[in-house]
Amino acid sequence: MFFYKKKINNKRKNPFSILEKGSKKFSLKDSYKTKWSEDAFIVNSRAQETVGRNFESKYVFFIIFVISFSLFLLISKVAYLQLYRGDYYSRMSEGNRIRIRRIEPRRGVIYDRNFNPLVRNKANFMLYLIPADLPDEEKTNNILNSLGEILGSEVLDETQKKLDKINKRSLEAFQPLFITDNIEYKKAILLYLKSDFWPGVIISNRAKREYLNYKLKDDENEDWYFSVSHILGYTGKINQEELKKFGEEYLPIDYIGKMGIEYFWENELKGKNGKKEVEVDALGKEKKILNEIKAQDGHNLVLSLDINQQLKLEEILAKTLKKLKLNRAVAIILNPNNGEILAMVSLPSYNNNVFARGINQKEYSFLINHPDHPLFNRAISGEYPSGSTIKPVMAAAALQEGIINEHTSFLSTGGIRIGQWFFPDWRAGGHGRTNVRKAIAQSVNTFFYYIGGGYDNFRGLGVDRIVEYDKLFGLGSQLGIDLAGEASGFVPTREWKEDKKGERWYVGDTYHLAIGQGDLLVTPLQVVAFTSVFANGGALYRPHFIKKILSSKDKIIKESKNELIRKDFINPHNIQIVREGMRQTVTIGSARSLNSLPIEVAGKTGTAQWSSLKKPHAWFAGFAPFENPELAFVVLIEEGGEGSSVSVPVIKEYLNWYFKDYK
Repeated sequence: MFFYKKKINNKRKNPFSILEKGSKKFSLKDSYKTKWSEDAFIVNSRAQETVGRNFESKYVFFIIFVISFSLFLLISKVAYLQLYRGDYYSRMSEGNRIRIRRIEPRRGVIYDRNFNPLVRNKANFMLYLIPADLPDEEKTNNILNSLGEILGSEVLDETQKKLDKINKRSLEAFQPLFITDNIEYKKAILLYLKSDFWPGVIISNRAKREYLNYKLKDDENEDWYFSVSHILGYTGKINQEELKKFGEEYLPIDYIGKMGIEYFWENELKGKNGKKEVEVDALGKEKKILNEIKAQDGHNLVLSLDINQQLKLEEILAKTLKKLKLNRAVAIILNPNNGEILAMVSLPSYNNNVFARGINQKEYSFLINHPDHPLFNRAISGEYPSGSTIKPVMAAAALQEGIINEHTSFLSTGGIRIGQWFFPDWRAGGHGRTNVRKAIAQSVNTFFYYIGGGYDNFRGLGVDRIVEYDKLFGLGSQLGIDLAGEASGFVPTREWKEDKKGERWYVGDTYHLAIGQGDLLVTPLQVVAFTSVFANGGALYRPHFIKKILSSKDKIIKESKNELIRKDFINPHNIQIVREGMRQTVTIGSARSLNSLPIEVAGKTGTAQWSSLKKPHAWFAGFAPFENPELAFVVLIEEGGEGSSVSVPVIKEYLNWYFKDYK
């Protein structure tokens, strides 16, 4: 039409110009039929002539071929991409998506009371997979084989087993799958470089715990003496049960407190997770951060523990065990005025760094099968007959109930007889006329038989009141120390014996209970706690380790309050009578060797029978100085024999060091 209009405009007049003539006979219809059709014919004829002259017909087939071939190529490529490679590019497009990733906080550190660090965070290279990001089976196998070449075939086998259990279409496939950690630096760098080309493979630098090397130097038993292992515990990789328990706060690649302070104070030490929105590519690799909420680092903890006292106490105890050719013992030093634990030693111990780095099966089997059970914290979990350390409690109960007064005395002739049964004193021939102070100082059994179960016309406390006072002093239940695994001990009752043993309660059972034998069981922690009641004048405090909670910048968040369990359940005058008896244990009794110390000490020895074939356990519990006590203490040496000859020397050396050198 464009060509036609051009010819009309250039060669012909406007066909409607006839209207300008003003002819009366003019007919638009007639004009159209004649003039317009003629013009159209002329124009079309000339256009055909022009096309024929300007466009050669031999090129038509070439142009058609080029256009057709181009269309064929385009359609073929579309078909190839859509049909053959459609799934691949679909996955590629899905791979470019936004994910929420967690930012791990820094775990809080732990100090002793003088701000000596007991633990630190150390770099740890960890390898894990995101199963949903792994490629097809053939490429995944190639990746696993490459990992096996770098890390070893064992890692390859374990990884394959884990992947076989995961459905790649499930939500679980988007959770990190732990492969291994503690990777050597060179291997970690190699993995880091290669992981850029391995979809779903991630090498990360995560912190792990390192417990500082506070241990004794002993060539023969170096691994047994790690002073704070039972106290601090350790962290380890989270297991499935813990994941279910703690929920979304943790991932399968996380570490969590397993024992000790690390376990009990997990919430404070861990901190709060941060998160970030990231865009990842088809390989699951982070491309850019869209949004970020920073993590809140864990709180730092200040313990009441004094690492210097801890090391010295352990050194003395370990030396004593070596001399006696024994392996098992406990010692605790506590502030009787508030319940703060200054030192707690349980031997044998273990190296908690072995657990922090990932213990192998051989190492673990050795520890759990060892006859001395080094993983067992005897200080809070061990349950033993109390022996004569219970006698101050019995004396306080009898005084409080009015069974005796400070002047009441009984004649000790070597024991008492009930029918065919004889209940002896430890000294043949007895101790003569004995009042309550002498009974405590010289550990006179006959006196406590009287006040416990009575004899002839004298009526004693009886089992029910003994049980009542034992519980008032914290026996038979947990004291609530901030460590997991605390045992309750055991206080036998009339009902318990009838139910469990099918026997009624005899007066002989009461006699045994009154001198700390029979079925009565206590923990060393309970013994030092009730000893503190006599040291401080009548208050039972909850023993504890945490002194302060700090921010990650060491700013005080909270100071621990000293928690009083109960007080004033024994009259102060009666407490003072018992204190004087414990002081006489040192001046004229079974702990006279302590008289050479620069301060006045009070205490009570104990020899606890527990086997007819093995030596008794050796106890000593007490406090110092006598007038204004700073320390309460207990020492227990399993199968040590007499407390006076075995446990007392341990405390003597310790107190001499503390008051002469350290303080």
